Amino acid sequence: MHPDFSDRADPAFSSANPGTIAQELAPLNKAIGWLIINRFTYRLMRTLGRRSAPEFDQTGIAITERPDLSAGTVLVTPNERKGSGALFLIHGGGFVIGSPQDVLPKAAHFARTLGIPVICTGYRLAPDAKFPAALDDCRDAWMGLVARAGELSIDPSSIVIGGYSAGAGLAANLVHRLHDEGGVRPAAQLLIYPMLDDRTALRNEIDKPRHRVWSNRNNLFAWTSFLGHTPTQDCADYAAAARRKDLSGLPPTWLGVGNCDLFLDEGRAYSQRLSDAGNDCTYVEVDGAIHGFDMGGTDLAKAFTASQVEFVQRFGC
Repeated sequence: MHPDFSDRADPAFSSANPGTIAQELAPLNKAIGWLIINRFTYRLMRTLGRRSAPEFDQTGIAITERPDLSAGTVLVTPNERKGSGALFLIHGGGFVIGSPQDVLPKAAHFARTLGIPVICTGYRLAPDAKFPAALDDCRDAWMGLVARAGELSIDPSSIVIGGYSAGAGLAANLVHRLHDEGGVRPAAQLLIYPMLDDRTALRNEIDKPRHRVWSNRNNLFAWTSFLGHTPTQDCADYAAAARRKDLSGLPPTWLGVGNCDLFLDEGRAYSQRLSDAGNDCTYVEVDGAIHGFDMGGTDLAKAFTASQVEFVQRFGC
């Protein structure tokens, strides 16, 4: 394991008391600055996101739009296939911004390294479309993929569902829903600094740390937009994965989060509950890591992604 990674929670740090940002992440931290998402800025942030699609290495892969799988879905296929599985990847953005193009650099890396297709699905964004719109869209994309698995030379029993941030929260909820509905279920789930618990937005003690990239103020707006109301004691099934009481019988899980991330506490708690329920859960806690740190090209980011590649290789190849 990378020297800055731990498979156990460090009690010295929490969402209310984050660690010191790693020195190698300082330039990224400075470049990102404070991301402010609220009812006045979210549409502007969507526009800026569309205009600033990240550049990435596209050698060894083919990228095609696949609206037949679901609206907005992009398929990344390696020129050299090494396995019969696939990775179903959901973008982040707090449910209110973002698109599949945001995760294409990572999807390209996964596809090229693992030799399997990566399906990057889109979904309707809040507050324009409230729960369960986004989850319904992800489920539709999953069902479309399973229906066309033969055409794509994919073994439907070897598909890993994964996501980043809010996309990881949607991935976890989709896993719950597919478990309850029966049918083809994912081989594993990859939860990258997941957004799992709406109740985090109500924790006033973590407002002050003003976590870089994603603060609890952003979090409150995002959850309120997604749910259609401020988080309360009650929550609809499949809306916030941390609310699910019975976590037994779920697929193997990889969950990673930094100790400078707002989602540290909920990621820790969810991974522990998965393990306590008898599931195979790999937990990675990264010392000094901020939210979204792996989108940069640092050694810490590369090691974090390499851990994910190793996990997907075990179940999706």
